[in-house]
Amino acid sequence: MDLAFIPSPSTGVINLGPIPLRGYAFCIIIGVFVAVWFGNKRWVARGGRSGTVADIAVWAVPFGLVGGRLYHVITDYQLYFSEGENWVDAFKIWEGGLGIWGAIALGAVGAWIGCRRRGIPLPAWADALAPGIALAQACGRWGNWFNQELYGKETDLPWALEISEGPNRVAGTYHPTFLYESLWCIGVALLVIWADRRFKLGHGRAFALYVAAYCAGRGWIEYMRVDEAHHILGLRLNVWTALIVFVLAVAYIVISAKLRPGREEIVEPGAAEDAEKAGDGAKNAAAETAKDASVELTKDGDDTADAGKKADPAPGADEAAESTDADERAAEKDDTAKAAKNG
Repeated sequence: MDLAFIPSPSTGVINLGPIPLRGYAFCIIIGVFVAVWFGNKRWVARGGRSGTVADIAVWAVPFGLVGGRLYHVITDYQLYFSEGENWVDAFKIWEGGLGIWGAIALGAVGAWIGCRRRGIPLPAWADALAPGIALAQACGRWGNWFNQELYGKETDLPWALEISEGPNRVAGTYHPTFLYESLWCIGVALLVIWADRRFKLGHGRAFALYVAAYCAGRGWIEYMRVDEAHHILGLRLNVWTALIVFVLAVAYIVISAKLRPGREEIVEPGAAEDAEKAGDGAKNAAAETAKDASVELTKDGDDTADAGKKADPAPGADEAAESTDADERAAEKDDTAKAAKNG
């Protein structure tokens, strides 16, 4: 008897009135927002304009979703086009089924279009977005948990995933490969952030590091899965894909470092000038504020002095002054009289 396990949701859909909220789609949406938000922070830190990442994501995300779905449908065509299956299900993306390889490939095409329109280098944009993409994958993998799919081999470990009886699945406890990959992606994001700060990666090398690190983990995680897949020489297709892409990513890092060392100094034309103008505007505004404050203080000081001059004397002050003058005149007369008598 299993003492502990990770329970699976009883359903992957929560109905908010007439609107169905699907866990898989919700996780994908959260992942997109995380990637854009974090990518924007990194892009601005590199000297780009705020909002540029989101503008390009408008192109990259739809292309990525289409590419991810195409890869899944092509590599698992038997789920949609074999006898007894409904080919319309190939369009039901909310039910799960996105291939990261197709998502990255076609998403890069969309990003290239967006970068061309903005006049910025795609490698620099990809470097800024790389950790965010890994975090987006970490979020998106929880969609598999909602759908009770893509789990690993049976196990009785304390963190085993409980799967209920359903279409194409047998009730039991299995390796939670969705959790393994989610945690691995978080580690990949931290690795890229550290390496980028330590080595100042540029010209697409931060993105290539993300790809290589992700493939390294995806290879062994993919090997644990028990869902149907095509095999080549005894290995799942996605294992071969991970191996090939890993080699290509590492080769790119090595060759790029030799051909284009260092990091791009300018990632978005005009962004530095805009920032400088904004800084000058802030300085001028501060100077005007200080000047106005100085004028007000000077004016207040003058008004205070004038008020002191024009102020009415205190009661009895005139009488006291007149008495003092009379006493002084009397003393002068006595001195004069004494001098005449002595003389």
